[in-house]
Amino acid sequence: MKWITRERPKIDRIACPWLIKNFVDKDAEFIYVAKEKVFDKAKELNAIPYDIPGAEYSHEGDHCTFDFIVKKHRINDRAVEQLAVIVRGADTDSFELAPQAAGLWAISAGLSYNIKDDQKQLELGMKIYDALYSWAKYVSDEKHNWNPKL
Repeated sequence: MKWITRERPKIDRIACPWLIKNFVDKDAEFIYVAKEKVFDKAKELNAIPYDIPGAEYSHEGDHCTFDFIVKKHRINDRAVEQLAVIVRGADTDSFELAPQAAGLWAISAGLSYNIKDDQKQLELGMKIYDALYSWAKYVSDEKHNWNPKL
């Protein structure tokens, strides 16, 4: 299936493709267009609009589009649930939700600034979410143990 959203992604517009590819539709294709063209292009391309007001797949109250996808597709994975809180915190400027949220925002904003091609940004961003998922799934309890006194 094709999915379409606004250009110049930061948080949700990279996190959602990662979630969709890994838990909803492994063959999904993602398209970025100017905000005012999303719904027209969605009809033309038979694509699902996401992370834009007026789309089914969008924010609900204090929850972001990532949260909506987890709920709609009944994704039951503890690491994804942990990621959802981090993504929500980063995407809604609610850094108090998770200590990782501010860092995710900083990395995402820097990535968007450095990479002007949305598809290249998506490709690199997917690796960032792969790493964040691995952290949440396998090593979130691990602590940094460097001791400067040794």
